[in-house]
Amino acid sequence: MKLLNLFKAFKSDESGAVTVDWVVLTAAIVGLGLIVISSVGTGVTSLADRIKDDVSGSGSPYTNQ
Repeated sequence: MKLLNLFKAFKSDESGAVTVDWVVLTAAIVGLGLIVISSVGTGVTSLADRIKDDVSGSGSPYTNQ
């Protein structure tokens, strides 16, 4: 009889299910973050390259000529 009560208590305990929910939600947020970083990263890299080319081609007004 004691084993049956133990099984019923284990069956009705939901504390582990909440943990699984949080793990799944956290994994989804991390995955979405990685997708956003990878898609935005290429645009930021190309913008940085264009800014670098523009700044390096303009010359400095502080050089002695």
